[in-house]
Amino acid sequence: MSSAQNKRLFGILLTIGILLISIFVASQLSEEVNWSLFDFIVGGALLLGTGLLCELVMRKVKNVKSRIAICTAILAGLILIWAELAVGIFGTPFAGS
Repeated sequence: MSSAQNKRLFGILLTIGILLISIFVASQLSEEVNWSLFDFIVGGALLLGTGLLCELVMRKVKNVKSRIAICTAILAGLILIWAELAVGIFGTPFAGS
C-alpha cells in the first residue's frame, strides 16, 4: 500500500469525522438539526461506505474517465439515499418525514 493511498484513506476518514462532528455541533446549537444516535450511525455508515467504495474504485480502475464516472455514480447514489432518508423524495417506507 503506497503512501498516497494511505493519505487518501486518512483524508476520507478525517472528512467523515469532521462532517459528523459539525452536524453534532449544529444539533447542539439549533433546534432545526435534530439527529438521534441512530441518525449518526446511519449517516456515518453511508459516508464511510461511499468513501470506501470510491477508494476501491481509485485503487482498482486504471482508466481516469471510468474512475470519474463510477465515483460520480456512487456519489449520486449517496445523495439520493440521503435525500430519501431526510425528506422522503421517493415516498418509500424509509423516508424520514
